[in-house]
Amino acid sequence: MSAHPKYSAVLFDCDGVLVDSESITNGVLHAMLVELGWQLTAEESIARFVGKMLRDEADVIEEHTGFRIDDEWMNEFRRRRNENLRASLQAIPGVVDAVGRIAEAYPGRIACASGADRPKIELQLRKIGLLDAFEDRIFSGMEQPNSKPAPDVYLAAADSLGIDPAEAAVIEDSPTGVMAGVAAGSRVLGFCPESPVHQSTETLLAVGAAETFASMDDLPGLLLE
Repeated sequence: MSAHPKYSAVLFDCDGVLVDSESITNGVLHAMLVELGWQLTAEESIARFVGKMLRDEADVIEEHTGFRIDDEWMNEFRRRRNENLRASLQAIPGVVDAVGRIAEAYPGRIACASGADRPKIELQLRKIGLLDAFEDRIFSGMEQPNSKPAPDVYLAAADSLGIDPAEAAVIEDSPTGVMAGVAAGSRVLGFCPESPVHQSTETLLAVGAAETFASMDDLPGLLLE
């Protein structure tokens, strides 16, 4: 029996959903914040910054360091981040096979809608072999009027695919992203594996996820019937 799609499209977040990047990116951020004089722990850095736009946290960084992050600092952060991602990035376990199965059932109707900058998204998808799966259906929240938790990037992806966002499934792993998907009117599936950089089921359900799952091996079954 063939599997049929349950939704009009599937819109994937990137960091923490497709790629295991959060610990790498946050490790660079933590080191640079320590260099500025903020003696927070790696765990505190993860709790404060994972799933958030770094520029949106400029006030809190200035409060703790006395330094206002500027373009020069952000460019150095991205340079160091990308260097580490190229060296160490890995796919979320099981996601390459899962996306392959989903793309087969949803031809031309999967997209990547991330809050990250486009060069980072493309670097990461290329590194794990999924760039071609999304083709030109890659959307950066930094290219939209408002970043997550605003729904802009998901609305842009749905519009590009020609579908009603209410008929899309959104795959997210952070409270900020879940709120963005909910605000777009989509059904949000929250990914929450056992991991120091992922959220609990309770946290994602509390901000609007319709259901959660802990393994990418289970995702195709949630999207097909």
